[in-house]
Formats: sequence, structure tokens, C-alpha cells
Amino acid sequence: MVKLNKIYTRTGDEGTTGLVDGSRVAKHDPRMHAIGEVDEANSAIGVAIAALGPGEDADRLSVIQNDLFDLGADLATPGEDFAPSEMSLRIVPAQVERLEAEIDAMNAGLEPLRSFILPAGTPAAAALHLARATVRRAERTAVAAAGTHSLNPLVLAYLNRLSDHLFVFARFVNNRAGGDVLWVPGASR
Repeated sequence: MVKLNKIYTRTGDEGTTGLVDGSRVAKHDPRMHAIGEVDEANSAIGVAIAALGPGEDADRLSVIQNDLFDLGADLATPGEDFAPSEMSLRIVPAQVERLEAEIDAMNAGLEPLRSFILPAGTPAAAALHLARATVRRAERTAVAAAGTHSLNPLVLAYLNRLSDHLFVFARFVNNRAGGDVLWVPGASR
């Protein structure tokens, strides 16, 4: 259980931060950059939840927000053993599989894409598109961190699947309001 009585600790004033195992790394370390991008993506999902309002859609995203905290903990846990344990919170296959099942369920009622779509539509769909783009950036940053650190491969799979999930979710939300906003190549020439 996490207990935070004091928000500032002064331990990072020198430009380092602590990992799960107690080691310290520079705040500009690729691992920390990825954790920051995941945090930003989680915040963007929070904006989408606010735009959706209470209900099943928001509940689905709340589960994802919790997953992203798990994923951040995974990123902050050095080592090469990616099995979850009492001391190591790791992304597991079931979390990726749940995203895939939700993608398939939402996509089942959508028309196949015949054009690129603009990241627009209802306020909730636009927020989902912004969250998708933010998750894509987090994924790129995590891939870069994996070039210098040993990271759980399921972290990368989860982020990749999550951006797909948010794309389909935005289409799903827009479908209820009349459909996608299609790109019209050269429309403003």
C-alpha cells in the first residue's frame, strides 16, 4: 500500500530520482523519460474520461488508467525477470489480451475504414484521439528506453495495443454521433 504523507522529499533536487529497487537514476534517463510520457498519456485519458462523463465508457478507461500505473511501476523496476511477484508489479498477458478483446468488440459494429480520418468529432472522441497520439509518443519513448535498458516486452505490447484501442474507441464514440470525420485530400487547395 502506498502512503504519502509528504509530497516533497527534496531527494530529487540534485536531478536524480529513485527506482523501485531503491537505486537512483538521472531524471533525464531514458527510463524516466518513458515513465513521464506514460504519466502524460494517463492524464490525457483522464481528460477523455471527463469528456465522456460517467458510464461504461468512462469505466473502461478507468481500468486502463490503473493499468498505466501498473505499467509505470513496471518501467521503474530494473531487472530482467519480468514475472510479477510480491515485490515486482509487471504488465501481464491478460492486460494486453483484455485490450484486444475490447478492440474487437468495439470494432465489430464499425464500418471498415475507406479513408483516413481526422482526429476530431465529438469532444469525447477528440479527447480519445489526443490520448491516442500521446500514447503513441509514450510507446516511441519506451522503445527508445528499451534500447538502453532491459524492459518487460509486454510494456511495449500494451502501449502499442492501447493506441489501437483508443483509435477504435474514438471511432466507436463518433459512430454514435454520426460517424468519423473523414480526411479530404487537397480539400483546401
